[in-house]
Amino acid sequence: MKKSCFLIVIGCFFAVFSSAKVHYLTTTEFIEKVMDYTKYTPETGWTYNGNRPCVIDFYTTWCGPCKRLAPIMDALSEQYEGKVDFYKVDTEKEQELAYFFQIRSIPQVLYVPVKGDPSLRMGLYPQEQIVEIINSFLLTDKK
Repeated sequence: MKKSCFLIVIGCFFAVFSSAKVHYLTTTEFIEKVMDYTKYTPETGWTYNGNRPCVIDFYTTWCGPCKRLAPIMDALSEQYEGKVDFYKVDTEKEQELAYFFQIRSIPQVLYVPVKGDPSLRMGLYPQEQIVEIINSFLLTDKK
């Protein structure tokens, strides 16, 4: 009995710590991992700091559609582990970012390719449609 309980605990530990997950970004982390928006100008354009595409979910804790999007993003972070990074930004805590991206309704999801301009989409999309956006916009070879 003790041995089986021990094995269950160890299995849960590895399941929790080995799976990909969505990372919550502060403004400082956003500048470091995604883009230094404080230096952005239309002339210089978008400069992405990451080495693989990312998906950024702009949300708030009280938003119903945001709560329905969260498990989809969690599942996709596992599905695309090592290919696409997944982030969340709480628009109430990170108001400067919300202002910069003109987030006026939520959820909004920013799809950021390694090269080229990102795409900001408003609303809750079904998982299949998000997969299509990721595959066609983020994981295509844009030369």
